[in-house]
Amino acid sequence: MAGTREPSDTPLNVARYKINREIPDAERPAEAEPDTNEAGQSMMDARAHFVEISIQQAMRRGDFDNLPGAGKPLTGLDNHDPDWWIKQKIEREQITGLGPPALTLRTEDAGLDARLDTLFSEAQVCEVLDDFNHRVIDARRQLRGGPPVITPLRDVDAELARWRERREAARREREEAKAREDAALAAMTWRQRRRARRER
Repeated sequence: MAGTREPSDTPLNVARYKINREIPDAERPAEAEPDTNEAGQSMMDARAHFVEISIQQAMRRGDFDNLPGAGKPLTGLDNHDPDWWIKQKIEREQITGLGPPALTLRTEDAGLDARLDTLFSEAQVCEVLDDFNHRVIDARRQLRGGPPVITPLRDVDAELARWRERREAARREREEAKAREDAALAAMTWRQRRRARRER
């Protein structure tokens, strides 16, 4: 049709121009005026051909070599959880504070012991545990939907006793390391001791 123009596609037009320059006029076939459906189909074929050529060239250049996960089996194929992708994203990116409460509380629960070990007083530990338990209860009462909250509540007294044990074990470990260091220092000659003190 005389009034119909093909949509503008710069890479395709450049490829056509290069091909037309390489073919002599005597060998060039006479082009019939395509109707709209054929033009649309030929554009789709040309675009698919262009994409296929681009992929082949990228493979030859090695653009797909050494990609992360190359040669490793795919994980999670047996997992039929509809929220698998968001859970993987949260774990991979270590995102905290975003997402449904069921997922954020589960992530927080996994790292709660390490967080408690950074605290210095029993009052701080009790405050963090009370806040955590309160948020778990609120998440269980939610009516907005989302995945179920399976994070258990923490027993404050039991967690406080475990925190004291971990704190005492860390203190004993520090004292033993200091005693080993002092014994190694006492076994050195005075020159070795002076050099070790300078290196500290």
